[in-house]
Amino acid sequence: MSIEEMRSVDIRTVQADQLADRRGIVIDQKLSRKERLCQYIRQVRNPYCYVDDGVIVKVSFSNTKETIEDRLEAYIRNM
Repeated sequence: MSIEEMRSVDIRTVQADQLADRRGIVIDQKLSRKERLCQYIRQVRNPYCYVDDGVIVKVSFSNTKETIEDRLEAYIRNM
């Protein structure tokens, strides 16, 4: 499956049993950051769509200069 195909998975039609379950992913913390990332990608198969505790999760990213840390900080300030 190509990156674009992974990104375009529709959570309304995908079968949960075709996706990796996050609870089954085990990462060796002794590996380098790059190796841990590769290990995660191999296990999750599609980093844009997976199952977490029985719920299908779809991840997307905005094309912006703001980081996730910037967004989280703004969210916390507005609580």
